[in-house]
Amino acid sequence: MAKSSQPGRRPQEHVPPLKAKPNIRDDNQAGHWPKRRSAILDWLLIGAHDFQYMDDIFHVLCLKLSEAGLPLGRVTLHLRTLHPQWLGVRFLWQPEMDKPKFDTFGHGIEKTAQYLLSPIHALYQGIDLVRQRLDDPSARLGRWYPLYDELIAGGFTDYVAWPLEHTFGKRQVVTFSCNRPGGFAEDEIAFLTDLLPVLALVSEIRMKNRLARTLLETYVGPHASEQILAGATTRGSGATVNAAILVCDMRDFTTISDHWPRDDVIDRLNAYFDALSGPIERHGGEILKFMGDGLLAIFPLSDPDAGTKLLAAIDEARVALAALDVLCRDKGQPALAYGIGVHVGDVMYGNIGSRQRLDFTVIGPAVNVTARLEALTKEVNRPILLSSAFVEMAHCRDRVEWLGSHPLRGLGEPVDVFAYPREG
Repeated sequence: MAKSSQPGRRPQEHVPPLKAKPNIRDDNQAGHWPKRRSAILDWLLIGAHDFQYMDDIFHVLCLKLSEAGLPLGRVTLHLRTLHPQWLGVRFLWQPEMDKPKFDTFGHGIEKTAQYLLSPIHALYQGIDLVRQRLDDPSARLGRWYPLYDELIAGGFTDYVAWPLEHTFGKRQVVTFSCNRPGGFAEDEIAFLTDLLPVLALVSEIRMKNRLARTLLETYVGPHASEQILAGATTRGSGATVNAAILVCDMRDFTTISDHWPRDDVIDRLNAYFDALSGPIERHGGEILKFMGDGLLAIFPLSDPDAGTKLLAAIDEARVALAALDVLCRDKGQPALAYGIGVHVGDVMYGNIGSRQRLDFTVIGPAVNVTARLEALTKEVNRPILLSSAFVEMAHCRDRVEWLGSHPLRGLGEPVDVFAYPREG
């Protein structure tokens, strides 16, 4: 499962180094092991309370286990997520690491041989324990997974993996690999077994916190989700943002949706939104809404380069949309056409709806002007129109062509309108 990016990541919290301690077996003989076990469990339940992120808890837990004398050479934590791009994540810790390695796993990995021939798959399928001594090839306790050969090559002597039981039958996975001759002692396995319910509880709480944020970011965008998580959940609550605004709409979508097969309609719409969304997000924009075949995005003016970044996003999107148009034509499909309107002003977020069903939507005169500029693209036969207010703010007069003053529905005075120069 290859890592592509790290959604929702932030700078690693500082974790103080822990000093190595004697082997657990020596501590146990001295009567200290029960105290160490209790201290680690107490830390998970109480001391980790102020840790917001699971990777920080995982890191400190591994350090504390190692400090207590557990001969850990490799620990992994596998968590399944609800994310539009990622099926799950894996944290990998080894003693020489300053922080755990973080990998994301895309949807479809569950169909690959790498996953199907792994102990992780077996645990997700319902097995309650995977254990294998690696320093004695004759001691095969169950199925021999390809991972074992990699671990042996890395000098590991023992491997154990358990499911972490979350509520509603959800399972996550934790694994421990030993690098001491002879493998894990029975009292060490017993302690790790005792650790599982607490680790399951702590990880589920952090996962649900992350899940709430991920779902909100997926469906309403990062800015609106931040407002909602901050408490903007009552009808009429919201915020106002001064921003450069972009509205885009696909041409002839009604005809396409009426006559094309459903899957073809969805594929074309998704490809169209990919061509737009990638450039917008890469250049610092935020997509507020998908409206059928339309898209509303903003570039907040808190960034002094917002106007320049919006234009860069349009330039990049034009290239992507042109490439998509070629693919459509090669398939014998109608040409891909679109209209984009750009303006600047206040965007008002607000909770609007019934008492029990709300939509965190976007309203305001500036949004209306932007939408009417997009509609005007059909009349003037130019795909990208910009208001004079935006052109002045973005200092891009030398890049655009003045089309004169045009009346916009609902506005008393005509608006000076600019367009991108015709291609070719």
